[in-house]
Amino acid sequence: MPPPTPTQIARLTDTLRRTVRAGEVVTSGPGYDAGRSTWNGAVSSRPGVIVRCTDPAEVRTAVIAAQENGVPLTVRGGGHDWAGRSLSDGGLTIDLSGMRSVTVDPVAEIAHVSGGATAADLATAAQPFGLTAATGSAGAVGMVGLTLGGGYGPLSGRFGLALDNLLSADVVLADGSIVTVDSDREPDLFWALRGGGGNFGVVTSMRVRLHRVPRLLSGIVLFPWEQLATVLAGFSDVLLESPDELTVQSGVLPGPDGKPAFFLSPTWSGDDTQAGERALARLDSLGTALVSQVTATTTPEMLAGVDAQFPFGRHVQIRQRSVPSLTSGVRDALDIAGSTLTSPYSAVSVHSFHGAATRVPVEETAFGIRTPHLMIEIIALWDPDDSRAAEHRAWADKVSGAFGPDALSGGYPNLLGPDEAAQIAHAYGPNTARLLAQKHRFDPHHVFRAIPLPDPA
Repeated sequence: MPPPTPTQIARLTDTLRRTVRAGEVVTSGPGYDAGRSTWNGAVSSRPGVIVRCTDPAEVRTAVIAAQENGVPLTVRGGGHDWAGRSLSDGGLTIDLSGMRSVTVDPVAEIAHVSGGATAADLATAAQPFGLTAATGSAGAVGMVGLTLGGGYGPLSGRFGLALDNLLSADVVLADGSIVTVDSDREPDLFWALRGGGGNFGVVTSMRVRLHRVPRLLSGIVLFPWEQLATVLAGFSDVLLESPDELTVQSGVLPGPDGKPAFFLSPTWSGDDTQAGERALARLDSLGTALVSQVTATTTPEMLAGVDAQFPFGRHVQIRQRSVPSLTSGVRDALDIAGSTLTSPYSAVSVHSFHGAATRVPVEETAFGIRTPHLMIEIIALWDPDDSRAAEHRAWADKVSGAFGPDALSGGYPNLLGPDEAAQIAHAYGPNTARLLAQKHRFDPHHVFRAIPLPDPA
């Protein structure tokens, strides 16, 4: 679709201002700036108009108006997509950030989550009832976008991915119809949403399964870089063979002295806290830790800690690789990552995919890989006024290349950039053909563009 003309935007804006009642239609000013803010401060796209919706009817109005005026459409939830795909230059952005309500049914152990709610919103609402949810690692991430694309997180071993806990969704489709989908109602669309992202419609709300977890043990253990080989040697036996109740995130961070350090961030969600303490003590004994802070905590507290480390506004480039295990090649790549760090904010995060997440048949959802693996997130992060931006980006590309020989052919769509065609082509594994067929069925004119889908050709 060619960029819209000023006349198209003016006509669209006029239509929206006449038809959107409670929401805000903005082309400039504070509301506009809030609607185009993203976690990655390097994203510079400026939509022609932003509709800050308050309900599904306003979303429907915006979807139809964009098509009638030939204007490209994007959807912003939490604004955390590093590639900035929630915005498009000159287009229409539907901003759901005003729709953040979360209602918890503590008896059924289900949460009703509005389209703009974050992981922190959900976790905070569930916590007073002794309940928690399968979220990602960061609280500021939009819960809908995270869930539709996958959702690795600290509870994945016990409860699966975020998408495995999706029970139903309310969706505005390209033709303007509003449908509720689940395993019985439009099951093909429900299948596609769980892994295919926001490429099929606007999810204005969803219902997710909650879990009763009386107590979490979590924190961080930080080892000096000189002990990397020793720690990895002992850690490799633990990583993918942990009990469901133990999920360990690990990787590379700058340490307290500015030098690279290797971190372990374990989370124990089991009822047997003594077993958890023993498992965590085993991790602590892998080396002589610089820092060891593992204690009883809550999901909101865990999420807030990650948000503090990765705040909105810095510039970001992410590369992503998935590997089957902690091979010698992967260990060497981790060594390269830490030894060549260019920014005091950059990191490599290794997410463990094991336990409950692996026991979902791969054909049950659109998510493309269900075998045990490690999802590696290479995060180049720097201040906006840092003159070494090219160097930081080159670091991310170099580290991604170092993991390449041991990497699986696809990747995690929620993190893949639009330029990574080779990984995108294999990201959905055996589900690719069925996923593209559903895209053609529910959105044949490609109104919705979210996380990457393979080229149908």
